[in-house]
Amino acid sequence: MATGWPAVLVEGGVRLRPLRWRDQHAWMALRARNADWLLRWDATSPVLVQGPRPTFGQFVRSLSAQARAGTTLPFAVDLDGELVGQLTVSSIQYGSLRSGSIGYWVSEHVAGRGTIPTAVAMVTDHCFDVLGLHRVEINIRPENGPSLRVVEKLGFRDEGLRERYLHIQGAWCDHRTFALTVEDVPGGLLERWRRVRAAGA
Repeated sequence: MATGWPAVLVEGGVRLRPLRWRDQHAWMALRARNADWLLRWDATSPVLVQGPRPTFGQFVRSLSAQARAGTTLPFAVDLDGELVGQLTVSSIQYGSLRSGSIGYWVSEHVAGRGTIPTAVAMVTDHCFDVLGLHRVEINIRPENGPSLRVVEKLGFRDEGLRERYLHIQGAWCDHRTFALTVEDVPGGLLERWRRVRAAGA
């Protein structure tokens, strides 16, 4: 089993846990309810993929295999016991880079309640303290206001624009890259986020 996986991370009512096959009904219903909210940010393939789309079981099996290989950490995001989203650390690399990329989505009905900032803070600390990574990044469309607020609240550093970085809904779209290294949060990102929330930010 890869270092740092499986893992369950908890802060208040926010819980990160491995995505499971039994999440299928709740996950698919959540995605369907949030289609308009999420579709414009979903990555797509620029090449036509032949054949049927993967089943949910195949999706989870693929993510689990990547987790065992140590390249991906696929978390379900629960809030007060309810599945409300997903957070994935992908492109995990070791060697001289020791980096990973965080991506996430959350249901519109809980957006703005601190769920994703809390989840990102927990998983960043997990990447630094348990996996031994040096850097984590988040890539965000410049038009994605809610996600930009997440990195702003958490104090991620803006590293600039990546032009035509990711294929989304038929076009190559610009993204801004935000990052933290372990030196940026000597006491942990979650602890810093707790202080920010306590101050009412």
